Amino acid sequence: MSLSELKEKNVVNIENGVCVGKVMDIEFDAQTGCVTALVVPGKFDFFALLRGEKKGLAIAWPQICCIGDDVILVRIDE
Repeated sequence: MSLSELKEKNVVNIENGVCVGKVMDIEFDAQTGCVTALVVPGKFDFFALLRGEKKGLAIAWPQICCIGDDVILVRIDE
């Protein structure tokens, strides 16, 4: 599966049923090449936006429950 395919999927927290957004990036271990986290948009911060910063929430690979055809299910404890 490619990053462009992942970017099309909604990420849903199974703890509360909330859609946390779509994948905007991935993190990976440079030595092993394994994906370590998916990054979704974080909370909106107007001043960070003005500074050109991108805020994201990294969801660690063990928190990912299932990657389906249309959605990615994750478990994020609030």
